[in-house]
Amino acid sequence: MDRLIYIALTGMDAAMNRQRMTANNLANANTPGFRQEVFSVTPSTIKDPATDMRSLEARAPARGWVRNTDMSTGSVNPTGQPLDIAVKGEALIAFQGPDGGEVYSRRGDLRVAPSGVLENGEGLPVMGETGVPITVPAGFAINIAQDGTVLGRDPAAPDLPAAPIDRIKLASAEGSPLAKGIDSFLKVPGGGVLPNDPTATVTPGALEQSNVNTSATLVEMIEAQRAFEMRARIIQTAGELDESSSSLLSLR
Repeated sequence: MDRLIYIALTGMDAAMNRQRMTANNLANANTPGFRQEVFSVTPSTIKDPATDMRSLEARAPARGWVRNTDMSTGSVNPTGQPLDIAVKGEALIAFQGPDGGEVYSRRGDLRVAPSGVLENGEGLPVMGETGVPITVPAGFAINIAQDGTVLGRDPAAPDLPAAPIDRIKLASAEGSPLAKGIDSFLKVPGGGVLPNDPTATVTPGALEQSNVNTSATLVEMIEAQRAFEMRARIIQTAGELDESSSSLLSLR
């Protein structure tokens, strides 16, 4: 009986993790550049070393977790905002994470913070190719070129053309490990950084949308809920069987 309950319990735990993942994907369906998480369940068969390999294994607990990230691109919509950018190809925008390390995203709704730091809508400073966050001099009007160069115009010299301030670091993940942490940031496992992609370009005045398919995610959430309820019924049935067995023994 304990085997039946244990297997159902591991299935409920996997279903709960799947629910958390689908809820997170659904909550970020309108987040620019968001990459949906991918869930995977693996049966973990327990082998009895006292029996041979041909014996039937009765226990197969499920282990489910967020295994990967769907890196397919989302749709690109024009916004008319000069600081919005949509990255072309597979490159990623480098940002400074809350811990000071480098993280990566496709979120390109940029703005200049009161401190002068160029940041995205999530408040993450944009990293430049110089290796530090890009800072815009006070009063400068900026725009972003297709190669990611941030151009600034000095208000004290309005007749001069805009001059380069820095170039946004557009990183390539080709051939490098990349994982999504519980903070939803893409990063190199172990704290490394991705190299620059000098060929990467952006589309100014446009934003890449999330790649979450809302309809499919809703269906997935319903399936996860049903899977959880099925395993709950298994535990309930196991309890009823246990009570029946106890009743039969009490009659002897």
